[in-house]
Amino acid sequence: MDLTTVTAYRAARTRADLALAPGERILGGGTWLYSEPQPETTGLVDLTTMGWRPIEELEAPDGGIRIAATCTIAELTRYRGHRHPWRAAPLFTQSAHALLASFKVWNVATVGGNICRAFAAGAMVSLCTALDGVAEIWTPSGDAYRIAVADLVTGNGTTSLGPGEVLRAVELPARALRARTALRKIALAELGRSGAVVIGRVDEDGAVVFSITAATQRPSILRYPYMPDAAALRADIDRLAGYYTDPLGTADWRRQVAGVLAEEIRDELTRDEPTENQPAENDPAENEPAA
Repeated sequence: MDLTTVTAYRAARTRADLALAPGERILGGGTWLYSEPQPETTGLVDLTTMGWRPIEELEAPDGGIRIAATCTIAELTRYRGHRHPWRAAPLFTQSAHALLASFKVWNVATVGGNICRAFAAGAMVSLCTALDGVAEIWTPSGDAYRIAVADLVTGNGTTSLGPGEVLRAVELPARALRARTALRKIALAELGRSGAVVIGRVDEDGAVVFSITAATQRPSILRYPYMPDAAALRADIDRLAGYYTDPLGTADWRRQVAGVLAEEIRDELTRDEPTENQPAENDPAENEPAA
């Protein structure tokens, strides 16, 4: 879509270039920005020209990876680990499949843009909250602060970002990337927007995390010291706040299917782990068209 009110464009090269004038908007991939009229937008400031490395591996002791806000979804789906493969890496592609978009959109849409748009069904929100992602936020004053992605997203389409604040990167810790994971999603239509996305994670110390997104207006995270039984997990999911109704599903339906998907994940993750002679579950990325 043409943005007919835009009269200026700037390519950001330094942090100072990210100071916005009245009417200016940050431009990442632009897949949402160009999808509908933006009558109050008169200028665009291109974040992709900052030259940030898409993905960096962090040093010990914490390790993990740092994903630039400008990293495209396609770049993330291709990543498996530079020094060693992360066990949770297949989740990158699995989460991208929960996004109502083709692989062509994956080549343009950014991880940071998907998070900052903060739709309940945002696939990168699902991924980063399930893996305990922490966002680095740049402020207009030149400072920076860190906040969990689960807290950054405050509702369906809303965030805690203040005026002029910019998402610089998201860090995923090594303990989460080494975990066993499983994802389930459901939509009313085969190619429709996700009505519920549930991700389960079992860390090396046995701790368990379940994230529920798309079904609730903001990410919902459940944590356990070990795998809960079916009744306890279902009760916790039923008690969650934020289930909502829209044309793509009712609140009661979202609550019900979230519980069903979580139980499927619980069952999968309580099975015996693959041995060296038993291959792990196939990575969907192997069957994806080249990005």
